[in-house]
Amino acid sequence: MGGNIFLWVGFNLFIVFALLIDIYVFNKKPHELKIKEALVLTGFWVSLAIIFGLGVYLKWGSEYALEFATGYVIEQSLSIDNLFVILLLFTFFKTPPAYQQKVLIWGILGAIFFRIVFILTGITLINNFQFAIYILGIFLIFSSINMLFDSESNVNPDKNIVIRIFRKIMPVTESFHDGKFFIRQNKVLSATPLFITLIVIETTDIVFAIDSIPAIIAVSHHSFIIYTSNIFAVLGLRSLYFALAGLMKLFHFLKYGLSVILIFIGAKILLTKVLISNNIHIDIKYDLLIIGSIIALSVFISILSPQKVEAQNEE
Repeated sequence: MGGNIFLWVGFNLFIVFALLIDIYVFNKKPHELKIKEALVLTGFWVSLAIIFGLGVYLKWGSEYALEFATGYVIEQSLSIDNLFVILLLFTFFKTPPAYQQKVLIWGILGAIFFRIVFILTGITLINNFQFAIYILGIFLIFSSINMLFDSESNVNPDKNIVIRIFRKIMPVTESFHDGKFFIRQNKVLSATPLFITLIVIETTDIVFAIDSIPAIIAVSHHSFIIYTSNIFAVLGLRSLYFALAGLMKLFHFLKYGLSVILIFIGAKILLTKVLISNNIHIDIKYDLLIIGSIIALSVFISILSPQKVEAQNEE
């Protein structure tokens, strides 16, 4: 599967076509994406993922289809945590809502490139160095602990090393200049705050990819399945952000659910040898059921107790 060049070319051409529809049909003019429109776009990308998953099932069977579905759910759920950070970054830079779509579209293109690099690197390591899978397991558990104790409020774009280097290379304007990334002032090329926002979001996404890619590799070693499930989740991230932006505070327990998911996947990786030696095989459909249940429970608890959290904050 992974070695079939036509699969890769065909899938990427399909993604380019879908992105062109998104950009030039749904987002022809810069505007603030309202919840209704965002939900339609989210439904568009989710529907494409479901159709693709059905295609995987018809072509390669239920095992590959379940790997795709599990990878998609993992990446989508971990991406939701990324949305909290994106919201903070847009707030920090005071990015007008009408320009946020442009930043996220270009951010998605960059995310696709870096995920290809991370996926191919991860698969190569696992195929050539068996101990690498255990390193991934330890890394996922460490990431889950870090997620529990790190607060999104600690995000500080001014400390981003990429931004600090960039400011020494090129001047940055004070205003957004109608949503442009670059302008010329007195014959000097300058970047706008919108481009700075894009850089921060891109580098932040790389950090999140370092967590999410190992999690997906844990459920499938097929590079094409890992890549496609990851890309479908990333493509839906922009519309999902606008759909959930006004509801973010409702999901304050979600980070704990995501942490439990990473612990579950990491522990399963570390116990792989023990399970195999005892002829124990955990069907991937149970992975999907457990992950989905954890997400649903954390969202349900978040919705049930918003007032309790606010009361605690006030105290």
